[in-house]
Amino acid sequence: MTTVFQSIPSPSPEWQQVPLGAWLDAIGVLPLVQGSVLGAVLFGVVLGLVITVVALLVRALSSGLSKRDAAWTLVGSVATGVILAMFLRIVGPTWGIQTYALCILAGIVVATLLTGWRLRQRGVEAGYVVDIAVWAVLLGIIAARIFHVATHPDDYFGPGRDPMTALYIWEGGIAIFGALIGGALGVWLGCRQTGVRFTTFADALAPGLLLAQAFGRLGNWFNHELFGQPTGLPWGLEIEASNPAFPVGLPADTLFHPTFAYEIVWNVLGAAVLLWLDRKRDVQWGRLVALYLVWYGLGRSVFETIRLDPSELFLGIRTNVWMAFLAIALGVVVWIVQTRRHPGLEPSPWQPGREPGAEEGVDSDVYTELPESRTQDDAEPAAHPAAATR
Repeated sequence: MTTVFQSIPSPSPEWQQVPLGAWLDAIGVLPLVQGSVLGAVLFGVVLGLVITVVALLVRALSSGLSKRDAAWTLVGSVATGVILAMFLRIVGPTWGIQTYALCILAGIVVATLLTGWRLRQRGVEAGYVVDIAVWAVLLGIIAARIFHVATHPDDYFGPGRDPMTALYIWEGGIAIFGALIGGALGVWLGCRQTGVRFTTFADALAPGLLLAQAFGRLGNWFNHELFGQPTGLPWGLEIEASNPAFPVGLPADTLFHPTFAYEIVWNVLGAAVLLWLDRKRDVQWGRLVALYLVWYGLGRSVFETIRLDPSELFLGIRTNVWMAFLAIALGVVVWIVQTRRHPGLEPSPWQPGREPGAEEGVDSDVYTELPESRTQDDAEPAAHPAAATR
């Protein structure tokens, strides 16, 4: 009888990095850009034109394109191509990109595309999503690193440690709860800049955020890290005994809980649940992101307790478990408060007076009790005045 499940092998260490330098050297790109500045500039211009074509096709298919937008896209893409070419002048054939970083990048792209699609259902053009995502990603990465260093101080400070390594984010080490805090601040700033309603964007982002986190957990598999306690389950994870995190004294063939896989399944399932709930019910005014906080917090509070990687403890409980409890509590509070304050639908995905072409502001707390589709934000106003805020 064939066994349905078998142990999960860890990928070869060579999979931890994509050898871009070797590939570029093999096809002649590195010799070209490193041979002369003119060669680098020519390659950068060609690369920029390719980026321009792809970007213009995406913009044209998603939201239309003006001549001004096309010109700025051309200028920005060519400049980006030349900068990348100049960067290639200083790298060698051994240069590569961490697979973990590519997993995170893939998650960001998927979350951005899904969020853009969901916002377009509300009449918000795709360009606004990119403008807000820049703020969210930048501040999210910074806060994620700060949170990781703060919860793992022994890895960076103390005897025999170089404090400067706390800045070496390319060596790995980010914390999702820090990313959530920084990302939320970035979304708020981006929404203030673009005029998109914060709760509208947050609700549109929630399912994609879970998918992005699932991609990030896949990166943990490539890095052979953040596995759980020993297990006899047939789907246990294989970890080499030479791994610094391998518990001392255990047999080399010991299997461990693949906590990354548990969280991938939980997050993908959560994204599906949020999308289903949002389709069946118009869960607006930040209530969908509240459900995200509860869902993710519940899963993380369980998975975190079986992980073996060291972490700071507070009252005997890992700090990330406390953060998971806080996420659950915050989600419940947001749901209750927003349900009482806004029992109806959002009147628009835009902040008062910030609609494209709007000349006059409107009351931000005006909403409709009509069961219109979320794509019909300009429908006739409700027949009766909105209920008083409770």
